[in-house]
Amino acid sequence: MAFEATADELLQAQAHVFHHALAHVGSMGLKCAIQLGIPDAIHARGRPLTITELASFLPVAPTKSPALRRLMRMLAHTGFFSVQKDPNGSDEHAYSLTPNSKILLKDSPTSLASSVLFCLDSTLLAPFHFLAPWLQADQPDIPFEMSYGKPVFEMTGDDPALNRLFNEAMASDSRLAMKSVVARCKDAFQGVSSLVDVGGGDGTSARAIAEAFPSIKRIIVYDLPHVIATVPKSPRVEAIAGNMFEHIPPAQAAFLKLILHDWTDEQCVKILKLCKEAIPEREDGGKVLILDIVMNASSENSATMTELQLFCDIDMLCITAGKERQEHEWRKIFFAAGFTNYKISSLGTRSLIEVFP
Repeated sequence: MAFEATADELLQAQAHVFHHALAHVGSMGLKCAIQLGIPDAIHARGRPLTITELASFLPVAPTKSPALRRLMRMLAHTGFFSVQKDPNGSDEHAYSLTPNSKILLKDSPTSLASSVLFCLDSTLLAPFHFLAPWLQADQPDIPFEMSYGKPVFEMTGDDPALNRLFNEAMASDSRLAMKSVVARCKDAFQGVSSLVDVGGGDGTSARAIAEAFPSIKRIIVYDLPHVIATVPKSPRVEAIAGNMFEHIPPAQAAFLKLILHDWTDEQCVKILKLCKEAIPEREDGGKVLILDIVMNASSENSATMTELQLFCDIDMLCITAGKERQEHEWRKIFFAAGFTNYKISSLGTRSLIEVFP
């Protein structure tokens, strides 16, 4: 039966299709703004800037001012800059920062600039071209491995530049994420005297926990040797190299931020069993703290947050062997690892899950 639609429906459908087909244009425009330092240039002057002013402050060729104007027009439409009349009285529009671009300032403690650059690095984009061939192939390799012949974490270990970008992105994300955790989930850390940050990267989360909770006397950052080499010295924070699939150092609590979504259910159960061995019983304060996505954890999530969770799930599908999980999927791996109870606290797109032995 032939598809029939009104002219208006066809036009709406066309717009919807091409809005998604060209979504990379917005992403790459955002990447360009960060690479050029546009948010930082506006912030440094402390006032709205015209295109003429922006072009003079940025590493942009003089002949490219018209192109810069078009880029800023798009980024203003997508909410990264606001537009107003030039306060100096010229006929040009002037651009100022919005909350969405303030979070991209490179010197801000909550900057996401490094995270955006990592997400949009060509290394991580290429595997998406293998999604259809991967779905058609009866083989275990994920799209990333089809693209490069090795898993992503092996590649970060072999490629110093990619490893540096990954660590910067994780640190960038941790600085912002831990502000939310500390502000809204303090009770989860009360009574904890020691903590191991499993897959803790360069220790950004561990240092935030140490600063926020002086009662936690010992905090261990635990990660692979090439990652631990990047951990700076910090009071009450100890760096230990190792493999979370083989051993986890003992502590009263284990903390895993954006770790389990990288792995299969079977691998997660293995990690969680080792966490359970590393912590005491519940009556002695033992727990595992997981900062990760719980799909549809809150009915208050906006459409943007829900869409982001779905995007993250497909990102995991292409880049790692993992996935973003719904509550019943989390429950399954918790109980399979021998835990008896859990508590979920929603933090927007993510949640903090307390898991008890």
